[in-house]
Amino acid sequence: MQKPHTHPLSWAGLLITLGIIYGDIGTSPLYVFKAIIGERPISDQLILGGISCVFWTLTIQTTFKYILLTLRADNRGEGGIFSLYALVRRYGNWLYFPAIIGAGTLLVDGIITPSITVSSAVEGLGGLPVLSGIIEPGNTLTVSVVLVIISGIFFFQRFGTKVVGLAFGPIMMAWFTMLLVLGVSYIVRFPHVLLCLNPYYAYDLLVHYPGGFWLLGAVFLCTTGAEALYSDLGHCGRRNIQVSWIYVKTTLVVNYMGQGAWLLGLGDDKLLGRNPFFEMMPSWFLLSGIIIATLAAIIASQALISGAFTLINEAITLNFWPRVRVRFPTEVRGQIYIPSVNWMLFAGCVGVMLYFRESSLMEAAYGFFICVAMLMTTTLMFGYLRHVRHWSLLLVLPIIGLFFTVESAYFVANVVKITHRAWFIVFAVGLVAVMYVWYRARKITNRYLKFVTLMDYAEALRELSADLEIPKFATHLVYLIKANNSDQVEEQVIQSILSKKPRRAEIYWFVHVNYTDAPYTMEYEVTELIDDKVIRVDFQLGFRVQPRINLLFRRVLEELDADQEIRFSSKYESIKKGDFHTDICYVLMERFLSVENEFTLRDDLILDIFYFLKRFSLSDRESLGLDPNVTLVEKVPLVLQAPREMPLVRTGRPISPAG
Repeated sequence: MQKPHTHPLSWAGLLITLGIIYGDIGTSPLYVFKAIIGERPISDQLILGGISCVFWTLTIQTTFKYILLTLRADNRGEGGIFSLYALVRRYGNWLYFPAIIGAGTLLVDGIITPSITVSSAVEGLGGLPVLSGIIEPGNTLTVSVVLVIISGIFFFQRFGTKVVGLAFGPIMMAWFTMLLVLGVSYIVRFPHVLLCLNPYYAYDLLVHYPGGFWLLGAVFLCTTGAEALYSDLGHCGRRNIQVSWIYVKTTLVVNYMGQGAWLLGLGDDKLLGRNPFFEMMPSWFLLSGIIIATLAAIIASQALISGAFTLINEAITLNFWPRVRVRFPTEVRGQIYIPSVNWMLFAGCVGVMLYFRESSLMEAAYGFFICVAMLMTTTLMFGYLRHVRHWSLLLVLPIIGLFFTVESAYFVANVVKITHRAWFIVFAVGLVAVMYVWYRARKITNRYLKFVTLMDYAEALRELSADLEIPKFATHLVYLIKANNSDQVEEQVIQSILSKKPRRAEIYWFVHVNYTDAPYTMEYEVTELIDDKVIRVDFQLGFRVQPRINLLFRRVLEELDADQEIRFSSKYESIKKGDFHTDICYVLMERFLSVENEFTLRDDLILDIFYFLKRFSLSDRESLGLDPNVTLVEKVPLVLQAPREMPLVRTGRPISPAG
């Protein structure tokens, strides 16, 4: 059954959207303005220009690009870079490349987000008189507290978020309301700050302020969660996101203005390491504000981690990632838990926290990776608008050109700051490399598959099934095949049945699984090639559906029996009782590199890495959900050329003839 493609606009939907969607972008006030000011002298030009840049970034990048435009690029209600790729991949063989680069950088975002948001919130404890001088950015106690919170977040992933998830909406509602109230309380004192809405102040900062252009790296942090809005489209629906964004953007802009107003009234020349977000809180509210900020940071972390699970799950189905174990901790559809990804992200978060130690040092790396992800989304959006929506090139070029120009400026501003920590890029490159190798290796191995016409062997299969002198191998012999054409099958499958030890069965089944561009398709088609003897089943599964071939195939048999399309009754009586325990044997063909294979240098390297990675992934049997007791894995060589004739010469005397 298909998942509904729409989420109706409702108050409950809006509240859920606040809790799921806006954790990342909603917690940006914790560190954006502190990053913009840094150690620079406070001035009207810096404050008004900084807020103006933030406002217009949220308007162009978040509102125009994502809320109004990209959210329309939904794949049956689902969003995210792989959903977008599934829509456009038929229009260019190279489009997988921006997809995997964007996915790799989003995974890195899932590592940095918990570290930067939680550490920003915990560092606010230093503003409490009782903890002043004890909790400071970068000291051992602060880092330890952050690591404890992060450890708790990742530890509880295995249990799902069904219970605590119910509180996400109200907590984020309290968070955004706090942002609004704090901002308004200072805007009314210094209404002069409202001038920042004039784009001239942004222009003045970038052009005339010394080093103003490089401030874009800090400004960009205000929109880092925009990519998550698109990725979580399927959880809330476009209308709920678009309507709730009106309130969210208002609270964010008002809070940034409030921080600017506080700075304008500060009277000091420099910020001196203080965080304007916490400094603008009244002393009696500071502890409550820090608690709310910490809860919001945890929710932001949870959203990115859940997004990483969904991303990898889609990557597995689209053949971009090794098959790993996927669990479903709750009955909530779409909520998954991938242990290997969870602990990979946890190790990354710990490493980031121990290396950077304070939130301000993570900002450049954070902005850099999100900027790359946005550039990749923009690349795919060009293909979507041009080929899927059929927009005129005269309309697409200015829109995409605007996004590329803005994002390229942010990219340059961030890449300069990250050059002295370039080692961190290695991790992202490693993730992208894994996706590239896994995708290309599949293409290489499939290139050498040889298919034969099944009907050419129809008589041989019929005779084998009727030959009672050969022991019956199984009642139902099921081969998992890769042939897309309904009348074809791999040559190695026919050899497995006929050329080796003959495998007699009552019915030969050939099952093919095709992953569709739609996310939640669950359909099948049955083709009877030889009456009651050779049958092909084609499953059409969405790229977000977990394949459970063992259960799906039994369901097919039950429906065929119920509709009396195939005569099962003469073979076993248990079906008539409704208990479908039949003699089924599944056969998987697992290919390996033989000594006869010769590749180009590039293909050889890719396949070596592929088979190395395959050692750590789930087997095809496990990934397809097949019962090990009824599954046979047959290893066959991937032969690319005929074996060379061996120049073997016999020596010695001949053997005397038997007599």
